[in-house]
Amino acid sequence: MNSATIERNWLFDPSLLKLVHQCRRLIQSEFGVKLHLNEADLAEHLAEYAAKTRSTHLVHTWEALKQRVPELSAETEEESVAPRMYRGQPIAESQQVKGSSEGEPCPRQKKVIYRGQVVG
Repeated sequence: MNSATIERNWLFDPSLLKLVHQCRRLIQSEFGVKLHLNEADLAEHLAEYAAKTRSTHLVHTWEALKQRVPELSAETEEESVAPRMYRGQPIAESQQVKGSSEGEPCPRQKKVIYRGQVVG
């Protein structure tokens, strides 16, 4: 018996399997991704989508599953925090504008035209 099978024995519990199926259904309905039970990194995918979701129901279901299976929280907490994304691009958290000190408003880099008039 390999180590992956030993680690996934919790999937044989019907009540836990019900929570996993519920998470999978919610992920498929929101993200259009069908997760399979035989995937090696199923727990990581569930945690990843639970972190991205807007559905509170998925978050609560994932938290209930993590509370009942302590191995899941240990596996998913090891991962580093993903950078915040906007339209597929990472958002720079600590971006400093050159030449400006604290308290001064940032000068505009280009002129803004609104309805044919230069604004500000």
